Amino acid sequence: MTTAPTPVPTSAAADTSGGGGTPGTATPASPAAPTATRRRARGNRAWLGALPLIVFFTVGFGLPAIAILIGAFTTSSDAPGGGGTFTMSNLTASLQGGYLTALLGSVKLSALTALIGTVLGLPLAQAVATSRWRFVREAVQSGSGVLANFGGVPLAFMFVATLGNAGEVTTSLGLKKYGWSLYTFDGLAVVYLYFLIPLMILTITPALEGLRVQWREAAANNGATTLQYWRHVALPVLLPSLLGGYVLLFGASFAAYATAEAMVGSSIPLISMQIGDALSGNVLVGQGNLALALGLDMIVVACLVMAIYLPLQRRSAKWLS
Repeated sequence: MTTAPTPVPTSAAADTSGGGGTPGTATPASPAAPTATRRRARGNRAWLGALPLIVFFTVGFGLPAIAILIGAFTTSSDAPGGGGTFTMSNLTASLQGGYLTALLGSVKLSALTALIGTVLGLPLAQAVATSRWRFVREAVQSGSGVLANFGGVPLAFMFVATLGNAGEVTTSLGLKKYGWSLYTFDGLAVVYLYFLIPLMILTITPALEGLRVQWREAAANNGATTLQYWRHVALPVLLPSLLGGYVLLFGASFAAYATAEAMVGSSIPLISMQIGDALSGNVLVGQGNLALALGLDMIVVACLVMAIYLPLQRRSAKWLS
């Protein structure tokens, strides 16, 4: 009968050695990797870098948004019953009559100009992205950055001087006899395209540069034409970026105020014009907070735009990364 060997007990000091080193001697911890406590401390301090942005966003956007939200649902100080009383009349009035017409007019103008800007901006951006001359790409990118932020009274004056009723281009080409007028819905759309198309170029160019050369070569090797490549490969990949650019252009057009105010005034119903009139006191007695309700309508539309834009940008980045 065979007897099993008796196990030899080991000392606790030897166990702490981790199976290496001299028995009975504890191996010191390796300082190469930071401990979990240090990593956690660094993670807790990382948000401090974003603290100035958080403070700026809270003061510049959060507090005004809260004030608009409160004022939209309360009576103004000139109301017969006094101010600060909860009411739905401001929001109801902002969605009726001329105010609803102005809101729909802004949505219509923004949707149309964003669509035209997207359609025209894509081929222009493609021409820039595929240009063999670096200085052309840099010049167009720099110019687009300037023009995308060029608006307000200077832009309105430039178009009045060129395409107005007595503008140089209007008189030289005799555009008035063809029914052209800058101070109409179509004329305002042309003015908006001046800064929307450059904005689209800035937005879509990185996505175009992310298209793989191998995709075009593979399509060509399989006998696909240029049109088939764009239809079946490039456009499906670029679709999230195109939709994101369209939404971005929609938001820029929807929020524009100074250009339309300086050029057409109140002749074209826009929600931004109605807010300006309400803030200047051009409302009935007791409706002083109507401008806040109109501002809340714009915030809701802007939030919907951002809710669409952010997922599209993430999807585009996933494809083109």
